[in-house]
Amino acid sequence: MTGNLYRPHTSNLPISSSKQNSPRLTSFHLSNQYVKPMNFQEEVRAHRDIDSFLAQASILLDEKASTLDEVLRRMIAHLAEVGCSCDVDEVMTTLFTDEGGKEIHLLSETIHGVTATTTGIHYQQSWLCVLSTVKNLQRRQVCIARLDKPQNWGVNCAEARYVILILAPPRTKSTKTAIELGRTFATMFSDISFREKLLDPRTQDEFKQELVSQRRQLSEVHANPVVEEVEESDPRRGKPLEVGICRDFFKAGRGVYNDLRRRLPLYPSDFTDGITGKDRCLVKYITTAIFLYIAILLPAIAFGSLNDESTRGEIVIRGICDDYNLDFEAFYACIGLWNCFFLVLGGLFNVSLLMKLFKRSTEEVIALFISIAFVGDAIKGTIKIFEHHFHEPILATTNSSAVLEQINEILEKANNQTPHLMEHHKGDMSQFEQAKTQVLVFLPETLVICTRERPILCLLLMLGTLWLGYALYLMKRSPYLNDKIREVVSDCALPISVMIFSFIGSYLFIDIQLPVFNVHDGPVFKYPEFEKLSGMAVLSAVGLGFLLALLIFIDQNIVISLTHVSEHKLLKGTTFHWDLVLTGFINILMSCLGLPWMHAAFPHSSLHARQLAKVEHHLENGHLHSIIVSVKETRVTSLVANILIGLSAFMLPIPLQWIPKPVLYGLFLYVAATSLDGNQMVDRMTLLLKEQTSYPPTHYIRRVPQRKVHYFTALQMLQLIILCAFGMYPLPYMKMVFPLLMILLVPVR
Repeated sequence: MTGNLYRPHTSNLPISSSKQNSPRLTSFHLSNQYVKPMNFQEEVRAHRDIDSFLAQASILLDEKASTLDEVLRRMIAHLAEVGCSCDVDEVMTTLFTDEGGKEIHLLSETIHGVTATTTGIHYQQSWLCVLSTVKNLQRRQVCIARLDKPQNWGVNCAEARYVILILAPPRTKSTKTAIELGRTFATMFSDISFREKLLDPRTQDEFKQELVSQRRQLSEVHANPVVEEVEESDPRRGKPLEVGICRDFFKAGRGVYNDLRRRLPLYPSDFTDGITGKDRCLVKYITTAIFLYIAILLPAIAFGSLNDESTRGEIVIRGICDDYNLDFEAFYACIGLWNCFFLVLGGLFNVSLLMKLFKRSTEEVIALFISIAFVGDAIKGTIKIFEHHFHEPILATTNSSAVLEQINEILEKANNQTPHLMEHHKGDMSQFEQAKTQVLVFLPETLVICTRERPILCLLLMLGTLWLGYALYLMKRSPYLNDKIREVVSDCALPISVMIFSFIGSYLFIDIQLPVFNVHDGPVFKYPEFEKLSGMAVLSAVGLGFLLALLIFIDQNIVISLTHVSEHKLLKGTTFHWDLVLTGFINILMSCLGLPWMHAAFPHSSLHARQLAKVEHHLENGHLHSIIVSVKETRVTSLVANILIGLSAFMLPIPLQWIPKPVLYGLFLYVAATSLDGNQMVDRMTLLLKEQTSYPPTHYIRRVPQRKVHYFTALQMLQLIILCAFGMYPLPYMKMVFPLLMILLVPVR
């Protein structure tokens, strides 16, 4: 993404118009001119301009005026108060053209910021620099106004928050003109993160300090002494994979060394950013930690519940152990250890460089498959509930003698009560009615598995959790409340939804028994007895361990790539090779203790980055675009979330069992829905259902023929269908070839 400046000779911002009933047609000639951004490292004038402004600063903070006309008048009046010899009305006439007569006013000269992205050219609509040459002015004047709320002043300035007014005398040096001074301030305000920081100052001194910090940042020479090594060790950068570059695979440990050399100096800041200093965001950290805790814990419970039902409380290779009469704990640990061996080997020999072959389209297909898997698990769980409960009452036991005994007891009680009831109502009943009298007998709940209210309530809880969570997630795009409250509500959408619908299901409908996950009281750690395995079993574990390592390698590296996309603006870099080695070391311990293997997960990693992001929303041609300004790259939130997960072991079975399974399934749907944001494949799939006039102005719509766009999307959909067919097939042996199938997506691309 690159930012540029341009100067229209006549701005198309309408300021005021006559109140006549009939519209008046007026034509204008607009001409744009490119303005080169100021180079703070080489041009001395930029520093002098800032020093001059700081010496006699004219700053209006939280200006209440809503129209540009009112804002400019107050800025000119403020300049007059601090010593500028200028008349407000006279200056206002120089700011606008007179081509529209008295009915339409257009700004004469402005500087706009434009951003060139992969989706085309976008106006930076949150700021505007207004220029003018004023007679009888002795020296240049600058005034900056920060508006209390964003204002809509036209197509290219729909979210105005900052106005920079620059007045200059008619005769001055070429380096001191209004345009040159405008270049200085426009270059500073073209930085979206700088504009975000300017929202925090409460006094003029704090505002000035931000200007000084921005000047210092623009003046620094960004030296990068290890660019060569960074590009070699980062699979997403550098040269494409060729025969000559394959030598890097034999440089054992070089990728890990470069990762640690680049990343270790930044580790302290991973724990201090956002906690110390001016730019603190403790509320953001708290809400993100809570979100991450819920987003990790509840899916872990739900997946554990599904595995518990299908593998008798064990883990997923139970079926293979049953088929070949193998000891589960020993075989599981053996597969895990071979898996760790291949992971560590891959990290040491820079195998992650193969990610150069994985393009974004392949990553999007796999990411969408993971989202579909979440949806599939939720649907399968709900179908099981309907199959078990949505039918006529059935007996809870197959013991016929026990059933007949209970039914006889119920009938005897009914027969004993019938004469008393007839005697009591004898005066009110005719002989014919007494002959037809029948007694309704209800079977006890212990005898039948009944009631359709269970599956219906489960369905409503699942969909309700999805609806409320997603509605609160979209709160940040709504006009309600203020921006900070909207941000907190959006960040806490998932915890709020889970707690509300857990309360509804477990308390308000306490008389309806809802399905909950099972809790086993057995030992947490299971130590393997390797002597129970034969040599052939150990060798067979090599193949399974390699396939597992291949799956973790692909999954983890794709997650890192999807998390570190350019749109997220992450600055501290990646550690592909070291992460692979670290995953291998951690899984050695997990395998020997009989615990589930771990690796980086999608969509939690991407959602975590978005939770820590500051986001701006822009409206262009009727389409809302969300742009990430910056992301707090911290380890504090994930550390706190995992500590809370560890403490959750003491919350079993109560209160965690108060969360019904349908709420967990709704959480699956929520995670799947929110993970679709930013997936270009999903965006292109929606084009198939839209008319052409509704297509968004993305780069592939502007540069690629429509037929090729749909053809490419169709090929991706075909790959996705094949992945789903193999990855979701119930036979475990089919799933073993799934990692190889993912590798085959590379040559297809």
